[in-house]
Amino acid sequence: MFTGLVQDIGIVRSVDDTRGDVRFEIETDMEMHSVPDGASICCSGACMTVVNKSNNSFFIDVSKESLNRTTIGAWRVMTRINIEPSLRLGDEMGGHIVSGHVDGLAKVEDIKEEGGSHRLKIAVPAEFAAYIAEKGSVTLDGVSLTVNEVDGNIFGVNIIPHTWENTTLSDRKVGDHLNLEIDMLARYVARMLEFKA
Repeated sequence: MFTGLVQDIGIVRSVDDTRGDVRFEIETDMEMHSVPDGASICCSGACMTVVNKSNNSFFIDVSKESLNRTTIGAWRVMTRINIEPSLRLGDEMGGHIVSGHVDGLAKVEDIKEEGGSHRLKIAVPAEFAAYIAEKGSVTLDGVSLTVNEVDGNIFGVNIIPHTWENTTLSDRKVGDHLNLEIDMLARYVARMLEFKA
């Protein structure tokens, strides 16, 4: 489990696609000594397993399924990614509950500066539109965000300067894709309503 509060921006240092799954080496300033092999780490919204590590980097193996369903398939050497270690008992619960299971790809429709912030319009596949609610939570590339407004399958989020400067959302351009995770609570409410109908 994660909170959607990014702890570091990692940089892809190597990509090894000679082994079936693709192995990525990700450089980080995060303290890796206390992170055991086999630990979960959120990489731009996708929960991955640490398979090896060094002093300032860790390695993940990514399956074809994950490559096809997330933005990871587009990662190259020097790609910047949002990193968050898994939540530990006793940690502050900021953001919202994030599983790291990417539901699909969202698309950046518009970016506008507004004061010191940036307002983004995001389009989601039609099957996820019902899960996006005004003032609800959504995760984009591993970042916990509050939905400002919704119009069909397009919603708006406001990115404050701190988040803009300390996540990879500032790297995104119109037309780019983002890893989308809908709010877990919305998913369960929708499932319960299915059975009541």
